[in-house]
Amino acid sequence: MKKGFKQMVAEASGEVQTWTVSEAMAALGRPDVAFVDLREPDERARDGMIPGAEPAPRGMLEFYADPESPYHKPVFASGKTLLLYCASAGRSALAARTLEEMGLEKVAHVAGGFRAWVAANGPAEKEPSRPV
Repeated sequence: MKKGFKQMVAEASGEVQTWTVSEAMAALGRPDVAFVDLREPDERARDGMIPGAEPAPRGMLEFYADPESPYHKPVFASGKTLLLYCASAGRSALAARTLEEMGLEKVAHVAGGFRAWVAANGPAEKEPSRPV
């Protein structure tokens, strides 16, 4: 293997904007920031999610982000800063780089992911019933 996931995550982490958990908590509820949860539905059901976050599992990200896709989610065209998170920040670093490659400019991810959020006593809620 020429490049493993650890190297890919490390490279992406060095290229994208990373917010601390404290910075992310301060942004919760701001109208110019949208939290995007990249975890799988079973992870959200088991562990909860950041209140108001848009679920967008990593495997569908490019389809959700592209306005020409039948799966497009409006949050990706909202003009808001997209604050991505996953369980521990690996998927979110890769996803932030991907969205930047697609042309989105206001993208960042949360250092340490949802685990760090919960460890810092960040608010969490059970996922509301809605389609993914």
